[in-house]
Amino acid sequence: MELGNGVSASKIADARWFKSAASKTENCVEVTGLPSGDVAFRNSRFPSGPALLFTADEMKAFINGVKCAEFDHLVDSSM
Repeated sequence: MELGNGVSASKIADARWFKSAASKTENCVEVTGLPSGDVAFRNSRFPSGPALLFTADEMKAFINGVKCAEFDHLVDSSM
C-alpha cells in the first residue's frame, strides 16, 4: 500500500506509535518510522485520524531547528 499525507493513521500497517517522554498528558503528538525511511505523525486524540508523512531529510531539518530553539516562540515559554 502506497502511503501519502492524510492517510488514516490506522491504515499504516505494523505501526508502533510512540510519544516523547516529555509528554505530560494523554493528548500529544505520536510518531512512527515507516519502511520507506519516512516518518509519520498523528494526533493521539484521534488515533485513526489523518497522518502526516515527512521524509528523513525533512525530519532532520525540523529536529535541527528544534535543537536551535527556532520554534520556541510558538509555545508558552513557561513549559
